[in-house]
Amino acid sequence: MTSHRPSVVVLDYGSGNLRSAQRALQRAGTNAEISADADAALRADGLVVPGVGAFAACMSGLRAAGGDQVIAKRLAASRPVLGICVGMQILFAAGDEHGVKTEGVGCWPGVVQKLTAPVLPHMGWNVVSRPPASRLLAGIDPNAMFYFVHSYAARQAPPARQLPADQPLTGWTTHGEAFIALIEDGPLMATQFHPEKSSDAGAALLANWLEVLR
Repeated sequence: MTSHRPSVVVLDYGSGNLRSAQRALQRAGTNAEISADADAALRADGLVVPGVGAFAACMSGLRAAGGDQVIAKRLAASRPVLGICVGMQILFAAGDEHGVKTEGVGCWPGVVQKLTAPVLPHMGWNVVSRPPASRLLAGIDPNAMFYFVHSYAARQAPPARQLPADQPLTGWTTHGEAFIALIEDGPLMATQFHPEKSSDAGAALLANWLEVLR
């Protein structure tokens, strides 16, 4: 392990728990800054894409800030990106809210849709099934709980990009039905839950992500 403190930009595109994400990342050991500057977002060792609220509003803000291009450029250069909550959802091909489909960033195929559950939103603590060889969940108690607040989710695992060895790792949670709670796909990782609000388990996950950047 090196003493290098990786630089992280929390992308400010008008949506997300920016301050809480920044504070959690700083506690985990990084020089995290909030920025809407595309150059800063490209230069940083890691980029965090937060998001709360509606899929369509997040995509509108992201495109207006050029965030979709920043994500594409970083991934083309194998530079780490972490999506959180709606920041994870917009990485899929589309979101379907109230019968209106909005195009997403398109890193993964699939449509984010409303969960079929007796109570929505899914708000509170829940466990996440651990995919084998997960880097984000390494060393974290398999029974640890993470904090969720959402009504929509992706329910189909993305396919391998090219080779079977490229198969993304997926962690699942159930609320009414099973949905994707975590994806690790090379430099692109994402969580449906909020690690910055998930106490010790969330702090450990963010520390694990920072190790990816070193």
